[in-house]
Amino acid sequence: MGAFKPIATTRQATGVLTSKLAVWWLLASEIVIFGGILAAYLMHRLAHPEWAEYASHTNEWIGLTNTFVLLTSSLTAVLAHQAAERGAGREAATYLLYTVGGALAFLVIKSFEWYTEISHGYVISSNGFWAFYYTAAGVHASHVIAGAVAMLWVANTARKNQELHRVENVGLYWHFVDIVWIFLFPLLYIAK
Repeated sequence: MGAFKPIATTRQATGVLTSKLAVWWLLASEIVIFGGILAAYLMHRLAHPEWAEYASHTNEWIGLTNTFVLLTSSLTAVLAHQAAERGAGREAATYLLYTVGGALAFLVIKSFEWYTEISHGYVISSNGFWAFYYTAAGVHASHVIAGAVAMLWVANTARKNQELHRVENVGLYWHFVDIVWIFLFPLLYIAK
């Protein structure tokens, strides 16, 4: 008898796998979360011109480096998806592990950045800018962690050439995490 597959992974009432629809619903809810954070930040930023001075203490080069790291990790997520479509599960798993490496690099760089800022007295309780900065970047970092954990799980099954459709699903989530950073980077680091 063949391997058991839950109906949620095989049903296509709309022509789209139910699991992919679930990822899109998840992303829609994430848009609400990050949209609220970004809208609140923009409204407060416009009302507080002094935030430009606070923002001048963020390190643009570290933010730019993290942007490069995330965009590169998005490339490896695309390569994982392409491999999965060819039925090359081991290759897809390898690319997902590269993507996880990008996530870890992002988090290490972010940790160094936060350590430096905190050691200079720029803490969450300093003022509204730093409260938004740490909240927005922290919520984003938690999504980077969640994405890395999900990719490790998917890589494990992809390595066995199983459930290769999950590679695309986790890739969609990862691209969303990258897009959020593309909005956060200029708002928190460049707009001074």
